[in-house]
Amino acid sequence: MSTVAPHGLHHVTAIADDPQRNVDFYTQILGLRLVKQTVNFDAPDTYHLYYGDEVGRPSSVLTFFPWRGVPAGRQGTGLTTATAFSVPEGSVGWWHERLKTHGAPVDAPRSRDGEDVVTFRDPDGMVIDLVAAPGDSRSGWDGVASIPSDYAVRGLHAVTMSERVLDPTAEMLTAKLGMRLGGEESSRARFSMAEGHSGALVDVAANDGDRGLQAGGTVHHVAFRAPDLATMTRWRDELIEAGVNVTEIMDRQYFLSIYFREPGGILFEIATDTPGFDIDEPLLELGRSLKLPPWLEPSREDIRANLPPLQLVP
Repeated sequence: MSTVAPHGLHHVTAIADDPQRNVDFYTQILGLRLVKQTVNFDAPDTYHLYYGDEVGRPSSVLTFFPWRGVPAGRQGTGLTTATAFSVPEGSVGWWHERLKTHGAPVDAPRSRDGEDVVTFRDPDGMVIDLVAAPGDSRSGWDGVASIPSDYAVRGLHAVTMSERVLDPTAEMLTAKLGMRLGGEESSRARFSMAEGHSGALVDVAANDGDRGLQAGGTVHHVAFRAPDLATMTRWRDELIEAGVNVTEIMDRQYFLSIYFREPGGILFEIATDTPGFDIDEPLLELGRSLKLPPWLEPSREDIRANLPPLQLVP
């Protein structure tokens, strides 16, 4: 049994195609802030774009690897098949109309687990839920998209993972990651972290459908929060002792990370809350220019030449 536990979701990373289309949608339609414009440290010929609240707090962040020309993925087992954001109570109808007006494929609002939800797909087909989560006191980003603060996205709410078999994943979430089993019905279970509020929830759905294909419009990995390096180090040691194949601790510039897979094949990351996104540019200028870690700076000109320019709304 793990002696440490995540504080909640840290971020979700997904795969997109066109970076400009991605920026336009998530900043201008969904109203998130582009808090960091950098590159995939493991494949620096593509952007790594981070969206979140005003400062990119953990549990507010959705990131993308926009690989131009990437084929469309396929939802299915072994993937995170929905990413949910929290929005204020009473705002789901407003969001439904906004998304419909902007041409996003959007379902009619519905009630799920006692919460109002609207589900839509982004330009690459990624499934996003907006959940009217009661009691979420986080502030949304009220920047360039002219979205009233009473409707602004608050941050991540939950992720849904689809698995062919539920029990092995449930065992990892509880015994190795310190989560608690909450509600359970037929082939779906909810797990919670910390106080179990919005931003600290994982849903696991078991089904016998086809295995998913990870490509455009699908989630690449889900990251959970560790407060500091000492906690991460202890957690890594415990995972290794339990027989989990875990990477070395990696410097991601804005946090430190470890990676491993759960039994169904979904890639997990544990990321530290610090140092945050304002270590290499002022808060008011987050996301306005390409930032590179020190070890990639000598290659800036070559990296820039391989990236399409991004047009950002002032």
